Amino acid sequence: MGADTQPPSAAPRDLYAGPSEAEALKQEATSLPSFDLAPHQVSDLELLLNGGYSPLLGFQGPAEVASVLERMRLPSGALWPLPVTLDVTEAFASTLGSGDRIALRDPEGILLAVMDVEAMGSPDLPAQLQALFGTTDETHPGVRAYRQDRGPVRLGGPVRGVEAPTHHDFVSRRHSPAKLRERFETLGWRRIVAFQPYEPVHRAEFESVLRAATKHAALLLLHPLVGSTTSADLGHVARVRCYEHLLTHAPEASVELNLLDLAPRQGGPREALWHALIHKNHGCTHILVGQDSTVAARELLEEHAVELGIGVVRPEELVYREERDQYVPANEATEARPALATSESEALRRLASGEEVPPWFSYPEIVAELQASSPPRERQGFTVFFTGLSGSGKSTIANALRAKLLARGGRHVTLLDGDLVRKNLSSELGFSKAHRDLNIRRIGWVASEITRHGGIAICAPIAPYAATRRDVRGMIEPLGGFLEVHVATPLAVCEARDRKGLYAQARAGLIKEFTGISDPYEEPQTPELRIDTQDVSAERAAEKILAELAALGFLRPG
Repeated sequence: MGADTQPPSAAPRDLYAGPSEAEALKQEATSLPSFDLAPHQVSDLELLLNGGYSPLLGFQGPAEVASVLERMRLPSGALWPLPVTLDVTEAFASTLGSGDRIALRDPEGILLAVMDVEAMGSPDLPAQLQALFGTTDETHPGVRAYRQDRGPVRLGGPVRGVEAPTHHDFVSRRHSPAKLRERFETLGWRRIVAFQPYEPVHRAEFESVLRAATKHAALLLLHPLVGSTTSADLGHVARVRCYEHLLTHAPEASVELNLLDLAPRQGGPREALWHALIHKNHGCTHILVGQDSTVAARELLEEHAVELGIGVVRPEELVYREERDQYVPANEATEARPALATSESEALRRLASGEEVPPWFSYPEIVAELQASSPPRERQGFTVFFTGLSGSGKSTIANALRAKLLARGGRHVTLLDGDLVRKNLSSELGFSKAHRDLNIRRIGWVASEITRHGGIAICAPIAPYAATRRDVRGMIEPLGGFLEVHVATPLAVCEARDRKGLYAQARAGLIKEFTGISDPYEEPQTPELRIDTQDVSAERAAEKILAELAALGFLRPG
Protein backbone atom coordinates (compact mmCIF):
# COMPACT_ATOMS: atom_id res chain seq x y z
CA MET A 1 0.00 0.00 0.00
CA GLY A 2 1.25 3.46 -0.81
CA ALA A 3 0.43 4.99 2.54
CA ASP A 4 3.54 7.16 2.48
CA THR A 5 3.20 8.53 -1.04
CA GLN A 6 1.94 11.95 -0.07
CA PRO A 7 4.52 14.40 -1.45
CA PRO A 8 6.40 16.50 1.10
CA SER A 9 5.03 20.00 1.59
CA ALA A 10 5.21 22.84 4.06
CA ALA A 11 1.68 22.02 5.21
CA PRO A 12 0.32 18.47 5.36
CA ARG A 13 -2.66 17.68 3.19
CA ASP A 14 -5.87 16.32 4.65
CA LEU A 15 -7.58 13.19 3.28
CA TYR A 16 -11.18 14.40 3.33
CA ALA A 17 -13.29 14.03 0.21
CA GLY A 18 -14.92 17.08 -1.34
CA PRO A 19 -18.71 17.53 -1.09
CA SER A 20 -19.67 15.57 -4.23
CA GLU A 21 -17.22 12.74 -3.56
CA ALA A 22 -18.30 12.56 0.09
CA GLU A 23 -21.94 12.22 -0.98
CA ALA A 24 -21.02 9.41 -3.38
CA LEU A 25 -19.08 7.64 -0.61
CA LYS A 26 -22.07 7.88 1.70
CA GLN A 27 -24.24 6.22 -0.90
CA GLU A 28 -21.66 3.52 -1.55
CA ALA A 29 -21.18 2.87 2.18
CA THR A 30 -24.76 1.63 2.51
CA SER A 31 -23.73 -1.56 0.68
CA LEU A 32 -20.23 -1.94 2.19
CA PRO A 33 -19.21 -4.01 5.20
CA SER A 34 -19.11 -1.70 8.24
CA PHE A 35 -16.52 -1.67 10.99
CA ASP A 36 -17.29 0.24 14.21
CA LEU A 37 -14.07 1.78 15.48
CA ALA A 38 -12.87 1.65 19.08
CA PRO A 39 -11.90 4.98 20.69
CA HIS A 40 -8.17 4.54 20.00
CA GLN A 41 -8.97 3.76 16.35
CA VAL A 42 -11.13 6.89 16.01
CA SER A 43 -8.15 8.90 17.29
CA ASP A 44 -5.86 7.32 14.68
CA LEU A 45 -8.36 7.86 11.88
CA GLU A 46 -8.86 11.52 12.83
CA LEU A 47 -5.12 12.21 12.63
CA LEU A 48 -4.85 10.34 9.34
CA LEU A 49 -7.68 12.37 7.85
CA ASN A 50 -6.64 15.82 9.10
CA GLY A 51 -2.96 15.43 8.14
CA GLY A 52 -1.59 14.98 11.65
CA TYR A 53 -0.09 11.65 10.52
CA SER A 54 1.29 13.03 7.26
CA PRO A 55 2.75 11.54 5.05
CA LEU A 56 0.53 8.51 5.70
CA LEU A 57 -2.45 8.09 3.38
CA GLY A 58 -4.04 5.30 5.38
CA PHE A 59 -3.48 2.43 7.75
CA GLN A 60 -0.21 0.58 7.24
CA GLY A 61 0.05 -2.93 5.84
CA PRO A 62 2.53 -5.67 6.85
CA ALA A 63 5.34 -4.49 4.54
CA GLU A 64 5.21 -0.96 5.91
CA VAL A 65 4.96 -2.16 9.49
CA ALA A 66 8.03 -4.36 8.98
CA SER A 67 9.97 -1.37 7.63
CA VAL A 68 8.89 0.80 10.56
CA LEU A 69 9.80 -1.81 13.16
CA GLU A 70 13.18 -2.60 11.58
CA ARG A 71 14.47 0.87 10.73
CA MET A 72 11.89 3.44 11.94
CA ARG A 73 11.24 4.44 8.34
CA LEU A 74 8.53 3.96 5.73
CA PRO A 75 9.46 2.06 2.56
CA SER A 76 9.94 5.46 0.87
CA GLY A 77 12.65 6.27 3.41
CA ALA A 78 10.60 8.86 5.28
CA LEU A 79 11.13 8.85 9.04
CA TRP A 80 8.24 7.14 10.89
CA PRO A 81 8.90 5.27 14.17
CA LEU A 82 5.58 3.58 15.13
CA PRO A 83 3.09 1.47 13.15
CA VAL A 84 -0.43 2.76 12.59
CA THR A 85 -2.65 -0.21 11.77
CA LEU A 86 -6.34 -1.07 11.88
CA ASP A 87 -6.83 -4.03 14.19
CA VAL A 88 -9.94 -6.15 13.67
CA THR A 89 -11.34 -9.48 14.80
CA GLU A 90 -10.70 -12.69 12.90
CA ALA A 91 -14.45 -13.00 12.28
CA PHE A 92 -14.58 -9.60 10.53
CA ALA A 93 -11.37 -10.21 8.57
CA SER A 94 -12.68 -13.56 7.31
CA THR A 95 -15.42 -11.73 5.38
CA LEU A 96 -12.91 -9.58 3.46
CA GLY A 97 -10.53 -10.00 0.56
CA SER A 98 -7.82 -7.82 -0.94
CA GLY A 99 -9.40 -5.01 -2.92
CA ASP A 100 -12.57 -4.86 -0.83
CA ARG A 101 -13.79 -1.56 0.57
CA ILE A 102 -15.15 -1.07 4.07
CA ALA A 103 -17.07 1.69 5.83
CA LEU A 104 -15.35 2.97 8.97
CA ARG A 105 -17.83 4.21 11.55
CA ASP A 106 -17.58 5.71 15.03
CA PRO A 107 -18.98 3.80 18.06
CA GLU A 108 -22.41 5.33 17.37
CA GLY A 109 -22.44 4.10 13.77
CA ILE A 110 -21.73 7.44 12.06
CA LEU A 111 -19.78 7.06 8.81
CA LEU A 112 -16.35 8.69 9.06
CA ALA A 113 -14.41 7.23 6.13
CA VAL A 114 -14.18 4.54 3.47
CA MET A 115 -11.09 2.33 3.35
CA ASP A 116 -9.63 0.23 0.53
CA VAL A 117 -8.35 -3.02 2.04
CA GLU A 118 -5.05 -3.61 0.25
CA ALA A 119 -3.35 -5.83 2.83
CA MET A 120 -4.15 -7.89 5.89
CA GLY A 121 -2.27 -10.19 8.20
CA SER A 122 -1.73 -11.38 11.74
CA PRO A 123 1.54 -10.04 13.18
CA ASP A 124 4.20 -11.95 15.05
CA LEU A 125 3.06 -10.24 18.24
CA PRO A 126 6.00 -11.16 20.54
CA ALA A 127 8.50 -9.92 17.92
CA GLN A 128 6.50 -6.73 17.38
CA LEU A 129 6.23 -6.06 21.11
CA GLN A 130 9.96 -6.64 21.54
CA ALA A 131 10.74 -4.18 18.74
CA LEU A 132 8.36 -1.53 20.05
CA PHE A 133 8.83 -1.78 23.80
CA GLY A 134 11.98 -3.85 24.32
CA THR A 135 9.95 -6.42 26.28
CA THR A 136 6.96 -8.77 26.08
CA ASP A 137 6.24 -8.48 29.81
CA GLU A 138 2.56 -7.67 30.32
CA THR A 139 3.33 -5.49 33.33
CA HIS A 140 4.71 -2.94 30.84
CA PRO A 141 1.83 -0.50 30.16
CA GLY A 142 2.44 -0.45 26.42
CA VAL A 143 2.48 -4.24 26.14
CA ARG A 144 -0.64 -4.53 28.28
CA ALA A 145 -2.56 -1.95 26.24
CA TYR A 146 -1.36 -3.43 22.94
CA ARG A 147 -2.55 -6.92 23.89
CA GLN A 148 -5.79 -5.74 25.46
CA ASP A 149 -7.00 -3.17 22.97
CA ARG A 150 -6.08 -4.67 19.61
CA GLY A 151 -7.64 -7.43 17.54
CA PRO A 152 -5.48 -10.24 16.11
CA VAL A 153 -5.73 -9.20 12.43
CA ARG A 154 -4.37 -5.95 10.99
CA LEU A 155 -5.80 -4.30 7.88
CA GLY A 156 -3.83 -1.89 5.71
CA GLY A 157 -4.99 0.48 3.00
CA PRO A 158 -5.74 4.10 2.08
CA VAL A 159 -8.69 5.96 3.60
CA ARG A 160 -10.92 8.69 2.29
CA GLY A 161 -12.67 10.89 4.80
CA VAL A 162 -16.40 11.57 4.74
CA GLU A 163 -16.91 13.34 8.07
CA ALA A 164 -14.64 14.38 10.94
CA PRO A 165 -15.19 12.69 14.30
CA THR A 166 -17.48 14.74 16.51
CA HIS A 167 -16.20 16.29 19.75
CA HIS A 168 -18.65 17.96 22.11
CA ASP A 169 -16.10 19.42 24.53
CA PHE A 170 -13.57 22.24 24.08
CA VAL A 171 -14.51 22.57 20.41
CA SER A 172 -12.65 25.89 20.06
CA ARG A 173 -9.46 24.20 21.33
CA ARG A 174 -9.43 21.45 18.66
CA HIS A 175 -7.77 22.89 15.56
CA SER A 176 -6.63 20.64 12.72
CA PRO A 177 -3.01 21.00 11.56
CA ALA A 178 -4.11 23.29 8.72
CA LYS A 179 -6.29 25.46 10.98
CA LEU A 180 -3.57 25.69 13.63
CA ARG A 181 -1.02 26.75 11.03
CA GLU A 182 -3.49 29.41 9.82
CA ARG A 183 -3.85 30.63 13.39
CA PHE A 184 -0.09 30.89 13.83
CA GLU A 185 0.05 32.87 10.59
CA THR A 186 -2.68 35.22 11.80
CA LEU A 187 -0.89 35.76 15.12
CA GLY A 188 2.41 36.34 13.33
CA TRP A 189 4.04 33.38 15.05
CA ARG A 190 7.13 32.02 13.26
CA ARG A 191 8.88 29.99 15.97
CA ILE A 192 6.64 27.75 18.06
CA VAL A 193 7.71 25.42 20.89
CA ALA A 194 5.38 22.45 21.43
CA PHE A 195 4.91 21.51 25.08
CA GLN A 196 2.99 18.26 25.60
CA PRO A 197 2.02 17.93 29.26
CA TYR A 198 0.48 14.70 30.56
CA GLU A 199 -0.57 16.00 33.97
CA PRO A 200 -1.63 19.34 35.48
CA VAL A 201 1.16 21.90 35.27
CA HIS A 202 2.18 23.87 38.36
CA ARG A 203 4.08 27.12 38.80
CA ALA A 204 7.69 25.93 38.59
CA GLU A 205 7.14 23.86 35.45
CA PHE A 206 5.11 26.55 33.71
CA GLU A 207 7.59 29.30 34.46
CA SER A 208 10.39 27.00 33.30
CA VAL A 209 8.81 26.26 29.91
CA LEU A 210 7.92 29.94 29.41
CA ARG A 211 11.56 30.89 30.03
CA ALA A 212 12.73 28.17 27.63
CA ALA A 213 10.43 29.43 24.86
CA THR A 214 11.53 33.03 25.44
CA LYS A 215 15.19 31.97 25.36
CA HIS A 216 14.62 30.53 21.87
CA ALA A 217 12.66 33.62 20.72
CA ALA A 218 9.63 31.38 20.31
CA LEU A 219 6.05 31.27 21.49
CA LEU A 220 4.55 28.35 23.37
CA LEU A 221 1.93 25.84 22.22
CA LEU A 222 0.38 23.75 24.98
CA HIS A 223 -0.44 20.58 23.03
CA PRO A 224 -1.74 17.96 25.49
CA LEU A 225 -2.96 14.50 24.49
CA VAL A 226 -6.67 13.92 25.06
CA GLY A 227 -7.17 10.67 23.15
CA SER A 228 -7.47 7.25 24.79
CA THR A 229 -5.29 8.18 27.72
CA THR A 230 -3.47 6.04 30.20
CA SER A 231 -5.15 4.35 33.13
CA ALA A 232 -3.52 6.77 35.55
CA ASP A 233 -4.90 9.81 33.78
CA LEU A 234 -6.77 12.43 35.83
CA GLY A 235 -9.38 12.78 33.11
CA HIS A 236 -8.90 15.10 30.20
CA VAL A 237 -11.69 17.54 31.12
CA ALA A 238 -10.09 18.41 34.47
CA ARG A 239 -6.63 18.57 32.89
CA VAL A 240 -7.76 20.87 30.08
CA ARG A 241 -9.48 23.20 32.54
CA CYS A 242 -6.18 23.36 34.46
CA TYR A 243 -4.33 24.23 31.24
CA GLU A 244 -6.86 26.95 30.46
CA HIS A 245 -6.12 28.53 33.84
CA LEU A 246 -2.43 28.66 32.89
CA LEU A 247 -3.22 30.99 30.00
CA THR A 248 -4.24 33.74 32.45
CA HIS A 249 -0.77 33.59 34.05
CA ALA A 250 1.20 34.01 30.82
CA PRO A 251 2.14 37.22 28.98
CA GLU A 252 -0.52 38.24 26.46
CA ALA A 253 -0.39 36.42 23.07
CA SER A 254 2.53 34.24 24.19
CA VAL A 255 0.78 30.90 24.73
CA GLU A 256 -1.81 28.93 22.73
CA LEU A 257 -3.70 25.81 23.84
CA ASN A 258 -4.68 23.13 21.31
CA LEU A 259 -5.88 19.62 22.10
CA LEU A 260 -4.30 16.64 20.35
CA ASP A 261 -6.68 13.68 20.07
CA LEU A 262 -3.88 11.12 20.02
CA ALA A 263 -4.00 7.67 21.63
CA PRO A 264 -0.61 7.10 23.31
CA ARG A 265 1.33 3.86 22.76
CA GLN A 266 3.70 4.02 25.78
CA GLY A 267 6.43 3.46 23.20
CA GLY A 268 9.35 5.18 24.94
CA PRO A 269 11.93 6.90 22.69
CA ARG A 270 10.13 5.83 19.51
CA GLU A 271 6.98 7.53 20.76
CA ALA A 272 8.86 10.73 21.60
CA LEU A 273 10.10 10.87 18.01
CA TRP A 274 6.59 10.10 16.72
CA HIS A 275 5.12 12.94 18.77
CA ALA A 276 7.75 15.32 17.37
CA LEU A 277 6.66 14.44 13.83
CA ILE A 278 3.02 15.09 14.73
CA HIS A 279 3.86 18.43 16.38
CA LYS A 280 5.82 19.39 13.25
CA ASN A 281 2.76 18.61 11.12
CA HIS A 282 0.79 21.00 13.34
CA GLY A 283 3.21 23.83 12.53
CA CYS A 284 5.65 23.65 15.46
CA THR A 285 9.32 24.46 14.93
CA HIS A 286 10.60 23.16 18.28
CA ILE A 287 9.64 20.51 20.81
CA LEU A 288 10.19 20.86 24.53
CA VAL A 289 11.85 17.86 26.21
CA GLY A 290 11.30 18.01 29.97
CA GLN A 291 13.35 16.86 32.93
CA ASP A 292 11.27 13.67 33.17
CA SER A 293 12.16 12.54 29.63
CA THR A 294 14.54 9.63 29.38
CA VAL A 295 18.09 10.06 28.12
CA ALA A 296 17.31 7.68 25.25
CA ALA A 297 14.33 9.80 24.15
CA ARG A 298 16.37 13.01 24.23
CA GLU A 299 19.21 11.42 22.29
CA LEU A 300 16.89 10.02 19.61
CA LEU A 301 15.21 13.41 19.15
CA GLU A 302 18.54 15.23 18.94
CA GLU A 303 19.89 12.62 16.50
CA HIS A 304 17.02 13.26 14.06
CA ALA A 305 16.45 16.97 14.76
CA VAL A 306 17.94 18.18 11.47
CA GLU A 307 16.04 15.64 9.38
CA LEU A 308 12.85 16.44 11.28
CA GLY A 309 13.35 20.15 10.91
CA ILE A 310 12.30 20.62 14.52
CA GLY A 311 14.57 21.90 17.28
CA VAL A 312 14.88 20.33 20.74
CA VAL A 313 14.38 22.66 23.71
CA ARG A 314 15.41 21.61 27.23
CA PRO A 315 14.07 23.78 30.07
CA GLU A 316 16.17 24.45 33.14
CA GLU A 317 15.18 23.40 36.65
CA LEU A 318 13.75 26.17 38.84
CA VAL A 319 13.40 26.51 42.59
CA TYR A 320 11.34 28.95 44.62
CA ARG A 321 12.97 31.86 46.48
CA GLU A 322 10.62 32.71 49.31
CA GLU A 323 12.01 36.17 50.08
CA ARG A 324 11.52 37.23 46.45
CA ASP A 325 8.29 35.32 45.87
CA GLN A 326 9.67 34.08 42.57
CA TYR A 327 11.32 31.11 40.91
CA VAL A 328 14.99 31.18 39.98
CA PRO A 329 17.34 28.69 38.26
CA ALA A 330 18.43 25.96 40.65
CA ASN A 331 22.10 26.83 40.13
CA GLU A 332 21.46 30.30 41.59
CA ALA A 333 20.28 28.91 44.93
CA THR A 334 23.03 28.90 47.55
CA GLU A 335 23.20 28.09 51.23
CA ALA A 336 23.24 31.81 51.99
CA ARG A 337 20.00 32.23 50.11
CA PRO A 338 17.98 29.06 50.69
CA ALA A 339 15.32 28.11 48.18
CA LEU A 340 12.41 25.67 48.18
CA ALA A 341 12.47 22.78 45.72
CA THR A 342 9.05 21.84 44.39
CA SER A 343 7.59 18.48 45.35
CA GLU A 344 4.85 17.09 43.15
CA SER A 345 4.36 14.09 45.42
CA GLU A 346 3.92 16.33 48.48
CA ALA A 347 1.35 18.49 46.70
CA LEU A 348 -0.59 15.42 45.58
CA ARG A 349 -0.47 14.03 49.11
CA ARG A 350 -1.90 17.28 50.42
CA LEU A 351 -4.64 17.28 47.81
CA ALA A 352 -5.55 13.67 48.64
CA SER A 353 -5.74 14.45 52.35
CA GLY A 354 -7.57 17.75 51.93
CA GLU A 355 -4.65 19.81 53.29
CA GLU A 356 -3.75 23.25 51.97
CA VAL A 357 -1.40 23.39 48.97
CA PRO A 358 0.98 26.35 49.33
CA PRO A 359 0.46 29.16 46.78
CA TRP A 360 4.15 29.12 45.86
CA PHE A 361 3.69 25.62 44.48
CA SER A 362 0.66 26.09 42.26
CA TYR A 363 -1.87 28.64 41.08
CA PRO A 364 -5.03 28.87 43.24
CA GLU A 365 -7.37 28.17 40.30
CA ILE A 366 -5.54 24.93 39.49
CA VAL A 367 -5.57 23.81 43.11
CA ALA A 368 -9.31 24.45 43.24
CA GLU A 369 -9.81 22.48 40.01
CA LEU A 370 -7.84 19.53 41.34
CA GLN A 371 -9.66 19.60 44.66
CA ALA A 372 -12.98 19.47 42.82
CA SER A 373 -11.95 16.64 40.48
CA SER A 374 -9.90 14.65 43.03
CA PRO A 375 -11.62 14.89 46.42
CA PRO A 376 -9.95 13.43 49.52
CA ARG A 377 -10.04 9.65 49.62
CA GLU A 378 -12.70 9.47 52.29
CA ARG A 379 -15.09 11.16 49.82
CA GLN A 380 -14.11 9.02 46.84
CA GLY A 381 -15.98 5.95 45.66
CA PHE A 382 -14.40 2.52 45.85
CA THR A 383 -14.92 -1.10 44.85
CA VAL A 384 -14.34 -4.19 46.96
CA PHE A 385 -13.81 -7.03 44.49
CA PHE A 386 -14.06 -10.55 45.88
CA THR A 387 -12.69 -13.53 43.95
CA GLY A 388 -12.61 -17.20 44.94
CA LEU A 389 -14.01 -20.63 44.21
CA SER A 390 -17.68 -21.45 44.33
CA GLY A 391 -18.57 -22.11 47.97
CA SER A 392 -15.57 -20.24 49.33
CA GLY A 393 -17.75 -17.77 51.26
CA LYS A 394 -17.57 -14.72 48.99
CA SER A 395 -21.28 -13.91 49.06
CA THR A 396 -21.57 -14.39 52.81
CA ILE A 397 -18.70 -12.00 53.51
CA ALA A 398 -19.97 -9.55 50.88
CA ASN A 399 -23.39 -9.41 52.54
CA ALA A 400 -21.82 -8.89 55.96
CA LEU A 401 -19.64 -6.11 54.58
CA ARG A 402 -22.61 -4.43 52.89
CA ALA A 403 -24.58 -4.45 56.16
CA LYS A 404 -21.68 -2.89 58.09
CA LEU A 405 -21.12 -0.19 55.48
CA LEU A 406 -24.82 0.69 55.42
CA ALA A 407 -24.84 0.87 59.22
CA ARG A 408 -22.12 3.53 59.05
CA GLY A 409 -24.45 5.67 56.90
CA GLY A 410 -23.75 8.45 54.44
CA ARG A 411 -22.77 6.27 51.47
CA HIS A 412 -24.64 4.41 48.74
CA VAL A 413 -23.64 0.73 48.70
CA THR A 414 -24.37 -1.65 45.81
CA LEU A 415 -23.80 -5.42 45.98
CA LEU A 416 -23.04 -7.10 42.63
CA ASP A 417 -23.26 -10.75 43.62
CA GLY A 418 -22.17 -13.26 40.99
CA ASP A 419 -25.43 -15.24 40.92
CA LEU A 420 -27.64 -12.15 40.95
CA VAL A 421 -25.67 -10.53 38.13
CA ARG A 422 -26.00 -13.73 36.12
CA LYS A 423 -29.75 -13.63 36.59
CA ASN A 424 -30.37 -9.94 35.95
CA LEU A 425 -27.50 -8.64 33.80
CA SER A 426 -25.98 -11.63 31.98
CA SER A 427 -28.85 -14.10 31.67
CA GLU A 428 -28.10 -14.73 27.98
CA LEU A 429 -24.48 -15.74 28.62
CA GLY A 430 -23.18 -19.28 28.95
CA PHE A 431 -20.13 -20.48 30.83
CA SER A 432 -17.48 -20.56 28.11
CA LYS A 433 -14.29 -18.67 28.88
CA ALA A 434 -15.34 -15.85 26.53
CA HIS A 435 -18.74 -15.53 28.21
CA ARG A 436 -17.29 -15.66 31.71
CA ASP A 437 -14.83 -12.93 30.77
CA LEU A 438 -17.66 -10.83 29.34
CA ASN A 439 -19.71 -11.32 32.52
CA ILE A 440 -16.82 -10.14 34.72
CA ARG A 441 -16.17 -7.14 32.48
CA ARG A 442 -19.84 -6.18 32.75
CA ILE A 443 -19.57 -6.35 36.52
CA GLY A 444 -16.40 -4.27 36.34
CA TRP A 445 -18.03 -1.63 34.16
CA VAL A 446 -21.02 -1.26 36.49
CA ALA A 447 -18.68 -1.06 39.47
CA SER A 448 -16.57 1.56 37.71
CA GLU A 449 -19.62 3.77 37.18
CA ILE A 450 -20.64 3.38 40.83
CA THR A 451 -17.09 4.23 41.91
CA ARG A 452 -16.88 7.18 39.50
CA HIS A 453 -19.91 8.76 41.16
CA GLY A 454 -18.66 8.33 44.71
CA GLY A 455 -20.56 5.18 45.63
CA ILE A 456 -19.40 1.85 46.99
CA ALA A 457 -19.54 -1.29 44.84
CA ILE A 458 -19.13 -4.77 46.33
CA CYS A 459 -18.51 -7.43 43.68
CA ALA A 460 -18.61 -11.16 44.49
CA PRO A 461 -18.05 -13.23 41.33
CA ILE A 462 -15.73 -16.25 40.99
CA ALA A 463 -13.59 -14.27 38.47
CA PRO A 464 -11.18 -17.13 37.79
CA TYR A 465 -8.85 -15.47 35.28
CA ALA A 466 -6.02 -13.15 36.31
CA ALA A 467 -6.03 -11.12 33.06
CA THR A 468 -9.73 -10.31 33.39
CA ARG A 469 -9.35 -9.28 37.03
CA ARG A 470 -6.43 -7.06 36.00
CA ASP A 471 -8.60 -5.42 33.34
CA VAL A 472 -11.34 -4.73 35.89
CA ARG A 473 -8.78 -3.16 38.23
CA GLY A 474 -7.64 -1.00 35.32
CA MET A 475 -11.22 0.21 34.76
CA ILE A 476 -11.76 1.21 38.38
CA GLU A 477 -8.46 2.36 39.93
CA PRO A 478 -8.31 5.65 37.98
CA LEU A 479 -11.76 6.52 39.35
CA GLY A 480 -11.39 5.69 43.05
CA GLY A 481 -10.36 2.84 45.30
CA PHE A 482 -10.02 -0.82 44.38
CA LEU A 483 -9.59 -3.55 46.99
CA GLU A 484 -9.15 -7.11 45.72
CA VAL A 485 -10.07 -9.74 48.31
CA HIS A 486 -9.07 -13.32 47.56
CA VAL A 487 -11.33 -15.66 49.51
CA ALA A 488 -8.74 -18.43 49.57
CA THR A 489 -10.80 -21.26 51.03
CA PRO A 490 -9.29 -24.56 49.75
CA LEU A 491 -11.05 -26.53 47.04
CA ALA A 492 -11.65 -29.54 49.32
CA VAL A 493 -13.48 -27.35 51.83
CA CYS A 494 -15.55 -25.64 49.12
CA GLU A 495 -16.47 -29.01 47.62
CA ALA A 496 -17.43 -30.44 51.02
CA ARG A 497 -19.82 -27.53 51.52
CA ASP A 498 -21.37 -27.83 48.02
CA ARG A 499 -24.67 -26.33 49.12
CA LYS A 500 -25.96 -26.13 45.55
CA GLY A 501 -24.71 -29.54 44.44
CA LEU A 502 -22.60 -27.96 41.70
CA TYR A 503 -19.36 -29.76 42.47
CA ALA A 504 -21.15 -33.13 42.44
CA GLN A 505 -22.63 -32.33 39.03
CA ALA A 506 -19.22 -31.21 37.76
CA ARG A 507 -17.56 -34.41 39.01
CA ALA A 508 -20.28 -36.40 37.23
CA GLY A 509 -19.59 -34.50 34.00
CA LEU A 510 -22.99 -32.83 33.99
CA ILE A 511 -21.49 -29.31 34.19
CA LYS A 512 -18.72 -28.55 31.74
CA GLU A 513 -15.87 -26.04 32.34
CA PHE A 514 -16.54 -25.80 36.07
CA THR A 515 -13.95 -23.70 37.91
CA GLY A 516 -11.69 -25.79 40.13
CA ILE A 517 -12.74 -29.12 38.56
CA SER A 518 -12.62 -28.98 34.76
CA ASP A 519 -11.46 -25.38 34.37
CA PRO A 520 -8.59 -23.62 36.17
CA TYR A 521 -8.76 -20.97 38.86
CA GLU A 522 -5.81 -18.57 38.63
CA GLU A 523 -5.10 -17.43 42.17
CA PRO A 524 -4.34 -13.72 42.68
CA GLN A 525 -0.67 -13.14 43.34
CA THR A 526 -0.90 -9.79 45.12
CA PRO A 527 -4.44 -9.15 46.40
CA GLU A 528 -4.93 -6.43 48.99
CA LEU A 529 -6.38 -9.08 51.34
CA ARG A 530 -6.42 -12.86 51.43
CA ILE A 531 -9.02 -14.58 53.64
CA ASP A 532 -9.59 -18.28 54.35
CA THR A 533 -13.07 -18.86 55.76
CA GLN A 534 -11.89 -22.01 57.53
CA ASP A 535 -10.21 -19.73 60.04
CA VAL A 536 -12.21 -16.50 59.89
CA SER A 537 -15.94 -15.89 60.28
CA ALA A 538 -17.82 -13.69 57.84
CA GLU A 539 -18.22 -11.03 60.54
CA ARG A 540 -14.51 -11.02 61.32
CA ALA A 541 -13.62 -10.99 57.59
CA ALA A 542 -15.86 -7.96 57.04
CA GLU A 543 -14.16 -6.16 59.94
CA LYS A 544 -10.73 -6.88 58.42
CA ILE A 545 -11.87 -5.36 55.13
CA LEU A 546 -13.23 -2.26 56.87
CA ALA A 547 -9.92 -1.86 58.69
CA GLU A 548 -7.99 -2.10 55.42
CA LEU A 549 -10.26 0.48 53.77
CA ALA A 550 -9.70 2.82 56.72
CA ALA A 551 -5.93 2.29 56.52
CA LEU A 552 -6.04 3.25 52.83
CA GLY A 553 -8.03 6.40 53.67
CA PHE A 554 -11.31 5.46 51.99
CA LEU A 555 -13.18 5.20 55.31
CA ARG A 556 -12.84 7.02 58.58
CA PRO A 557 -11.60 4.72 61.35
CA GLY A 558 -14.19 3.41 63.77
